[in-house]
Amino acid sequence: MDVAKVEDFADGTVRVVALEDGREVAVFNVGGRFYAIEDRCSHEEEALSWGVTEGDEVICPRHGARFSLVTGAALTPPACEPVATFAVRVEGGIVQVGAAPAR
Repeated sequence: MDVAKVEDFADGTVRVVALEDGREVAVFNVGGRFYAIEDRCSHEEEALSWGVTEGDEVICPRHGARFSLVTGAALTPPACEPVATFAVRVEGGIVQVGAAPAR
């Protein structure tokens, strides 16, 4: 699924795309590397796309749980369950995300 042109996807920003099954995926540009995770905290369903990124981690805006953008792992409480990650690639200058979880 196409997300955005690389040139229109600034470093430090996030885009949210809806998959055919209704799930929303947050795609992050961190230093020119793209990561995609399910856009919901596993603790209380908050949108992770509203969180702050620090390196390859995102901090949930509701209770401060940290998640790895690389693996989806919950790194700090109160979250203890991971979130799904999705494959991301750049094809023809377009950032694309896979429709099925990578793990």
